[in-house]
Amino acid sequence: MGQAVSQPASSPPASCPVHHSPSPSKSSPAQCPIQHENMASSSTLPPAQCPIGHEPDPPINPLNQMPSLSQQPATQQSIALPTSRETSSIPRDESSKWDYPSPQQFYNALVRKGWETPEEHVETMVQIHNFLNEQAWLEILKWERKENPTEDPQLTRFKGRPGELSPKARFWLFAGWLLPSRFNTEPPFDRHDWVVRRRGTGEEVRYVIDYYSAPPEPDGSPVFSLDVRPALDSMGSVKQRIAAATEDVWASLRSDRKVGVTRSDA
Repeated sequence: MGQAVSQPASSPPASCPVHHSPSPSKSSPAQCPIQHENMASSSTLPPAQCPIGHEPDPPINPLNQMPSLSQQPATQQSIALPTSRETSSIPRDESSKWDYPSPQQFYNALVRKGWETPEEHVETMVQIHNFLNEQAWLEILKWERKENPTEDPQLTRFKGRPGELSPKARFWLFAGWLLPSRFNTEPPFDRHDWVVRRRGTGEEVRYVIDYYSAPPEPDGSPVFSLDVRPALDSMGSVKQRIAAATEDVWASLRSDRKVGVTRSDA
């Protein structure tokens, strides 16, 4: 728990795995709980880069830090893109879940930031974006169910922090600088903070999510690594992290001991 978990995307290769949703008003439908870093423009599809910035011109919603994105086709858009939105598995409150952006909204965000993106790849990019959201939420649930196995938490708000390396990401970058043959030398391509509410107590817990690129599958499918853990900003979260680290150490020792016994038997 807390270590990076590699997840192969089930979709064909695409550049940006994550995208921002429009900002909802109080009466508008829920939006997507992910926002991302602004990278340089490219006419190709580079791996593990995200075109969405964090400095929107229109007013932003405090729940997701995102501006409103139109469902109307962009100027010079050559093919029609779907405007339907998929509902996530992530609870927003007692009665609703967060919605993912439509391919048209995704494309409008790319255009707004000046990215030259082939329109035929947009739907695949949205699929990868949604896949990463779901994987991040599953990792959060693993932490939360150790605290309360019967309770389903809610994602109450979130914030992208592009360019801000978490202390843990800095540590692993330093380890990569010291031992590049053993540790990753690439920083995460994005970071998000998700605030989860525990329904029973109303307690809010902040989670940090670092997004890494991983080597692609043999068929070229992109693979991403998510490091999801509670932020060290409360005693409860500190205890969770210590317990998880201890559990990982004991699991590793048991595994090594088992391998040693098997070899001696052989």
